[in-house]
Amino acid sequence: MAAYRANPPTRHDRRCTTFGGGRGVLTDMSGQRTGWRRVLPTWRMVLGTVLLFLLLVVGGLVAGYLLVGIPAANSAAKAQSTVYLYSDGSELARDGEVNRQNVHLSQVPKSVQQAVLAAEDRDFYSESAVDPAAMLRAAWNTVTGKGKQSGSTITQQYVKNYYLGQEQTVTRKAKEFFIAIKLDREVSKDNILEGYLNSSYYGRNAYGIQAAAQSYYGRNAEQLTLAQGAYLATLLNAPSAYDISAHPGNRARVLARWHYVLDGMVSQKWLSKADRAALEFPMPQPAKPSAGLSGQRGYLVEAVKNYLTDNEILDEDTLRSGGYRITTTLSKKRQNAFVKAVNTRVMDRLDDSRKVDGYVRAGGASIDPASGRVVALYGGIDYAKQFVNGATRRDYQVGSTFKPIVFASAVQNNSTTQDGARITPNTVYDGTNKRMTISHGRPTGFAPANEDDRSYGPITVTEATDKSVNAVYAQLGIDVGPHKVKATAVDLGIPADTPSLASSEGAISLGTATPSVLDMTQVYATLAHHGTHRPYSLVDKVTKSEEDLELPEREETTAIPRTAADTTTSILRSVVDGGTGTAAQGAGRPAAGKTGTAEEDKAAWFAGYTPDLATVVAVLGQNPKSAAQEPLYGAGGLSRVNGGDYPAQIWADYTAAALNGRPVRDFDLQLEEGAEPVSPSPSGSDSAPPSESGSPSTGPTGSTTLPTPPTGAPTTPPTAEPPTPTPATEPAPTTEPTNDFPTVAPQSGGDDLEQRMRWRWGDG
Repeated sequence: MAAYRANPPTRHDRRCTTFGGGRGVLTDMSGQRTGWRRVLPTWRMVLGTVLLFLLLVVGGLVAGYLLVGIPAANSAAKAQSTVYLYSDGSELARDGEVNRQNVHLSQVPKSVQQAVLAAEDRDFYSESAVDPAAMLRAAWNTVTGKGKQSGSTITQQYVKNYYLGQEQTVTRKAKEFFIAIKLDREVSKDNILEGYLNSSYYGRNAYGIQAAAQSYYGRNAEQLTLAQGAYLATLLNAPSAYDISAHPGNRARVLARWHYVLDGMVSQKWLSKADRAALEFPMPQPAKPSAGLSGQRGYLVEAVKNYLTDNEILDEDTLRSGGYRITTTLSKKRQNAFVKAVNTRVMDRLDDSRKVDGYVRAGGASIDPASGRVVALYGGIDYAKQFVNGATRRDYQVGSTFKPIVFASAVQNNSTTQDGARITPNTVYDGTNKRMTISHGRPTGFAPANEDDRSYGPITVTEATDKSVNAVYAQLGIDVGPHKVKATAVDLGIPADTPSLASSEGAISLGTATPSVLDMTQVYATLAHHGTHRPYSLVDKVTKSEEDLELPEREETTAIPRTAADTTTSILRSVVDGGTGTAAQGAGRPAAGKTGTAEEDKAAWFAGYTPDLATVVAVLGQNPKSAAQEPLYGAGGLSRVNGGDYPAQIWADYTAAALNGRPVRDFDLQLEEGAEPVSPSPSGSDSAPPSESGSPSTGPTGSTTLPTPPTGAPTTPPTAEPPTPTPATEPAPTTEPTNDFPTVAPQSGGDDLEQRMRWRWGDG
């Protein structure tokens, strides 16, 4: 203490002591920070950094506001055509005419204006030109994988549409930000909304509300009803996906968005709940494509556009700006061969005097299994007459062309029958018509009919595939497990969000799902490629201003083991050699395939492949006026259209032409253990039970497996003569069903309950 009084600390010393002297670690007597605290910034440094950052931000904003002016309008004259090419470089089509007619805001009904605001920007009249919080939220959602989202206000969207371009760049977004702020100060909200309505894209090459009203409803904008305006507002979010006429399979998604718009109007008190409840969805008229996209061109361009946007190579707005040169994977020679095959086998046989012939539609797709390149697509007779693409639509049941997926899943998962025997092509099931399926010793309530109510008695899986026996595959699917079947379907190439795939249970094995023709071609290409899956490609190259865009990697993966794929191929060869697909022999090459028919014969399919080419063909029934699916009984003069008729014939003609000049290759198969074919057949007639001696006994599900034959047996199963129909040997059980599987087929669009209770399946 005496020393302290003799040498009192200076003011500087006292300050340092106060901060750290008492702790003995922060400073020494010279004021220097010591220890680990030396690496931490002082509060002055933190404050200075924050102030400098804010100063830079404010300075940048001020500079941006002063330097970025409102440019001249981005006129429609600047729009460029996009050129689509075949794989050989020859021109396929050009796309890019702009259809636009501006109208004053007063010509757009107030209710339609409000519908647009409810869809895109409900606080438009009260908010500022930009919403930084929404922009940050959208950016965060994009970065974190929640999908690309827009944080733009209507003002920003108008600036992008009218003054700038659609490029997804930081520079363009920065300009959009400053122009929107400046525009909001200089132009009224009404003028901005008018510009937005006139510059927005609504699909069908319609720019602006007037062109959209004409394209979708054949009327002027001022004549639009509230319900129609709400649908046009729905289109602003995703024009191509929400065109319900072009994509009927998206109906549920379209209606959900339409209801979202109307509910938004109610929440904003622009529409009463009573008026909201009285509204019905206004179905738009069919599209009228431009003459330049008539014939097959329109279908091909649409499919390529969807491929580019679905794979995020280009977004819809950027692609629409034009100027691209797109080389597709499509072969001109094979494309022409596909059209010729459809015309020769089906279209040329149609007669205007038969009403049902007016329902006939067709779709087809062909993929090179080794590369995954789509080499041909058939969308319909003419894009200008039938707008919906038959190759890519997802609203028709695929029928028995799904059955090979069930068997492949059985092999992949080492599945067993209810009795514990491993499932192979030689496993014997009970093919009795309407036989109740069993799960863990209990009836499921699912007892589907065979085609024409035929009964087959004990029959191998190979024979059941040849003859498309529903009773066998219904039980087989339950033995494998519906969830495993779905997983295999997705692995092979069917999109997980395919309509009806997620909801199907016991009936999934019989083809109640509705993947597109192109989806199913992907599946069969994977089987042809020994279970190796490569996502299909429709584009070889995309160029703009001499610069090539980066295309996504299409990595090969093992969808199912080779033995599973090859064993499936072995039973599908039997279908072509002596089953329901014998018409495919017309290709003159080793082939594997499966026929299929949808509920009530509304669609007939053939899916097949050689070692070099996988192709799927569907003939579909659709009412040209109502767009409802229609049965094909009597079409082309046939009493009924099965997959083994027109579809298999088209497949054979096309495959022969597509592979003309190429060497004939046979399948190189590696089968699962016990898959070698057995002769003779376990049953000689449709319903005759096995003899008391020398035949395998069957368990409660009517299934067993024949003994493995000696090695060296041929890889191609023997064929069997068509069965003679006989009645079922015993009635189906009437035990109450469990809750695991449906007692009737899943609902198909428009079918009433009575129809579904009378559910019957053809060869699919």
